[in-house]
Amino acid sequence: MLKQVQHDELGATAPHPKADMRDRRRARAELLYPCNTPQAPHIAPMAKRSLYQRLRRNAQVRLALFLLGVLLIVAAPVVGVLPGPGFIILFPVGLMLCLQNSAWAKRRYVRFKRSHPRYGERADRIMRRVSAARRRARAALESLDGD
Repeated sequence: MLKQVQHDELGATAPHPKADMRDRRRARAELLYPCNTPQAPHIAPMAKRSLYQRLRRNAQVRLALFLLGVLLIVAAPVVGVLPGPGFIILFPVGLMLCLQNSAWAKRRYVRFKRSHPRYGERADRIMRRVSAARRRARAALESLDGD
């Protein structure tokens, strides 16, 4: 069944009934997110970055986060003697901050993991690193294929 198109007196087609609502939404999106306005109407706007991701673009913020990570790593053994799970929480958080904000720390960590794979795997598991989970899943699949 074909849809009937409405024509006005001059023979031109009428706009789609929802076109006005679409235009209002697009104008509102342009006001709220001016940098995410698509150049072409068929491209959807990109998701807005989180505050943490936007702050990490700044070199001084990255340095401050790295130093905070180092401070947490240094403070972890001191807090570890106190009752409670202080070391288990502070050390991985500090290590994550260092690894996220320093290429030098990442290179050192990879070198450490190659020389001490058992400790590196344990540290990855504690930090819940996605790459470590992928490696474990790949190893599990390979062990199933080998059987």
